[in-house]
Amino acid sequence: MTPGGGTYEGVIGSLNGNYDIAPESVELRVSPRRKVSTLTGANRGVASNTSVHELLECPVCMGVMYPPIHQCPNGHTLCSKCQSKVHCCPICRHELGNIRCLALEKVAESLELPCRYQILGCQDILSYHSRLRHEQNCRFRPYNCPYAGAECPVTGDIPFLVAHLKSDHKVDMHDGSTFNHRYVKSNAQDVENATWMLTVFNCYGHQFCLHFEAFSIGMAPVYMAFIRFMGDDHDAKKFSYSLEVGGNGRKMTWQGVPRSIRDSHSKVRDSMDGLIIQRNMALFFSGGNKQELKLKVAGRIWKEQS
Repeated sequence: MTPGGGTYEGVIGSLNGNYDIAPESVELRVSPRRKVSTLTGANRGVASNTSVHELLECPVCMGVMYPPIHQCPNGHTLCSKCQSKVHCCPICRHELGNIRCLALEKVAESLELPCRYQILGCQDILSYHSRLRHEQNCRFRPYNCPYAGAECPVTGDIPFLVAHLKSDHKVDMHDGSTFNHRYVKSNAQDVENATWMLTVFNCYGHQFCLHFEAFSIGMAPVYMAFIRFMGDDHDAKKFSYSLEVGGNGRKMTWQGVPRSIRDSHSKVRDSMDGLIIQRNMALFFSGGNKQELKLKVAGRIWKEQS
């Protein structure tokens, strides 16, 4: 990418008994440069009892079972989610009823377990019931891929996702905290629910994603530009950014705080947290016959003084 930006076409993205159940597992992808810690008996504490862990592993989805825990008449256990989906025991194939395994539920309630993201840096040891809630918001949990052109299922740490965006999504990488892009469409009337993800900016030791989208608010077609931060919300709030669009002697400006990629691009878009330009105004800025979109968006990212 040249410093002056380039011409980009929109990528239309969708904004939108047996026991053959896929295992519910999470692949923790990390950068090859990152050291992954190994579990030792001293670090695992009460959680070092492997046999108890195995008792709490659902034989269908391989996930940890939380109460209510169910069992077949022969005593084989499975989680409540899988129990609602299968008709026979995955071990002995006996017909399932609605039998609770109260003894195993009592054992589970007495356990303390490490966070499942311990290999990514979390050192918390949690009670059995609080573990699931903690993991849903653990700051070490993997990030979702921030690519906005389609729903990408890839997750991982930030270095892994940066490499993934570059190699798999062919996203341009740009070093620096200022930019100047042009968005061009020969027929602006054809642009509905379009998503551009132009570049990732490397500055201040972090990465920032620039988004530009076309959608409608009610019956009014609009364009929206915003920036997301590749990291947690706590760090995102240390930065600010500005966006400017204009033409024919007029301009619009926006200043805001980048949103963490913990918030999906659709959530940011739906919250209107960015520079919003009505189509008529965008075509006025574009000049010409007001049919072709030629929009120039300039911006800057800076770190706030602590």
